Amino acid sequence: MSIIEKLTNMKLPEDTTVSLTLSDGCDVFVHNETDVDTALANTGVVNGFSELVATSGLNACTGYGDNIVESLRDAGHLEDYERDTFGFSDHIAETINENFYDLELIDYSTEKYDYKRGFTTLTAEVQVNIQDLLNTAPFLGGWEARVQTANGTLTIED
Repeated sequence: MSIIEKLTNMKLPEDTTVSLTLSDGCDVFVHNETDVDTALANTGVVNGFSELVATSGLNACTGYGDNIVESLRDAGHLEDYERDTFGFSDHIAETINENFYDLELIDYSTEKYDYKRGFTTLTAEVQVNIQDLLNTAPFLGGWEARVQTANGTLTIED
């Protein structure tokens, strides 16, 4: 059963916020400071994040409540994209890859094994309204969903 099906069956209130997290990592070299670039190239976090954020009808927000697409638009990162054309998620992914440190939309951490090698993990987190999520039903393969219930925080993995 998918995350969407599980959330539908829970019959949560329409104003419930769902926290979605996508995390992946890879082995990297740390001695030449290419760890984050290697992780960006070898994981699907940026693409998965971009596809979710670009989903029409889904008001994807940061942990601070800022709409991600509107933030990118306000900062001028979407000026060269023609609306109503294909490839919006690809454009967002390219924008994130080119401005990774400035945008601060995806977190990263590197565990160093020694002076030369390590493992870098990229983590994307998005806050969405449950009604928007159920209505748009985006693909959530690899994502983890967390919702606050009367009995505590429920975590659903796909």
